[in-house]
Amino acid sequence: MCSAPGFEHWEHVMAHRSSAALVVLGLVAGVTLIAQTGPTHVDITWMSMANLHYQIGDVGIVTDGYISRIPQDAFFGGPSGLASTRETFRPDVNAVSNVLVALGGPPRVTLLLTGHSHWDHSFDTATWSGLTGAPIIGSRTTCFQVQAEDIPADRCTVVEGAEAITLSPGVTMYVVRWNHSGDPDTNPEQHNPVELSGVPTRAPEVRGLRAGVAEDFPNGGGSRGFLFVVESPEGRFSWFQQSSASAVDLDVPIVVDGVDHGAPIDNLRAALQQAGLDRVDLWIGTGGLGVAQLVVPVIRPKAYLPIHWDGLWDPFEDGLARPFAGGALEAYFRETAIELLAPGQFMDQWRLNATGIQPRNNDTVQQALGFDVSR
Repeated sequence: MCSAPGFEHWEHVMAHRSSAALVVLGLVAGVTLIAQTGPTHVDITWMSMANLHYQIGDVGIVTDGYISRIPQDAFFGGPSGLASTRETFRPDVNAVSNVLVALGGPPRVTLLLTGHSHWDHSFDTATWSGLTGAPIIGSRTTCFQVQAEDIPADRCTVVEGAEAITLSPGVTMYVVRWNHSGDPDTNPEQHNPVELSGVPTRAPEVRGLRAGVAEDFPNGGGSRGFLFVVESPEGRFSWFQQSSASAVDLDVPIVVDGVDHGAPIDNLRAALQQAGLDRVDLWIGTGGLGVAQLVVPVIRPKAYLPIHWDGLWDPFEDGLARPFAGGALEAYFRETAIELLAPGQFMDQWRLNATGIQPRNNDTVQQALGFDVSR
């Protein structure tokens, strides 16, 4: 069974391949942790879709990390067309390994997060953990999924929302229970909060899983956002990341198995209060104009990095197939004086510190993966 934190203060110590990768997590619900001096900056790499890599001192985090690509014609059923699959699939271990090598190898990945548990977010999580030994934080569904891929149950920690997690001295992550994109009336199998009730059974002939959102990869009870706060020697900086969202019910409580996890927008306000923030330096997110109009007044970001806008089907190794088109969302950010950071290629990178955010040259990594950097 996955480890599931309650509402008491507890600590979970995770051993990694080297002592430099040792991470101690202190989880607290409703209590602000005492800050310590942390790293001077975080390097943020947008890998593709909702996949990000954060390097925060010695802590290297991959969120979602979906590098494999399941073909579109494998899916069918439900209003979304994504409910079921025609066959089982296995992660592309070679593709994930190539990205890991480009990032700098296992020492650069000491923790794995999943925003939610659809295939385009958590399908490769077990592979990343198998290659690096990194622990996983996510939904109950994610923990069941990785167990089906032979990851030990005690390597995955369930978060329900409202936890404060010490990643390293001076670095705290607040978990925000969030919703998923869509509408309960139009695509309920994709949108509605659903958790797996047990470890999926792999097909014996291929030992694969069924990637449909109504099969082995429901969303995991909505989704989770992550608010990061770093107490650096130069001052505090912060960012909020969410991998999906719906404006339709952002103010409606998420209820799973009879448990009320609160309304996403209220949960975000509570996380900010717990962290002692009235704004963030950066919002990394998705959801379009409707979501932005609800979230921006709450977190008042200085900059915005859009994710999960580049499609679901194009092969990762082909690089970014289309430029970001902001439209009304871009116009809204101009009106609200929020800097838009539009990626131009997979593995684009930025550095955030107490003075702001700046792009960084990541050509070496991009060229190692075969991407065009001539833009």
